[in-house]
Amino acid sequence: MTTAKRFEDLEVWQRAKDLTNLIYKYSTDGTFARDFGLRDQMRRAAVSIMSNIAEGFESQTQAQFIKYLGLAKGSAGELRAQLCIARDQGYISEENFSELFLLAEICSKQLARIIQYLETQPNARRMREDGAEYNVE
Repeated sequence: MTTAKRFEDLEVWQRAKDLTNLIYKYSTDGTFARDFGLRDQMRRAAVSIMSNIAEGFESQTQAQFIKYLGLAKGSAGELRAQLCIARDQGYISEENFSELFLLAEICSKQLARIIQYLETQPNARRMREDGAEYNVE
């Protein structure tokens, strides 16, 4: 596993960002755009994946990082369930459904692998910003 200095360096965060942008893209038009409940919930679930990865990465401890990664994984599962509804309602094509579902599934698997790795490294030091100086005056 490569060492990341920022959450933006994490492949899983980058993939979650791509997934979020696609959810916004596909939910902007037609009847999907007018189903405010499902549209907004799917957008929140997608944003939650990438946000929890970022928040966990920036957290103080490895245990907190693992917790936030678990929350992100839960949001990926939630989004997959919602994608099924969007497809069944005809809001997205089968092709778009497959693309989004696969991305969400890959995110979930990547998160599971990172969690598993971190749990086997109980004494690993958290990644910190190297050489950062902050002027608070």
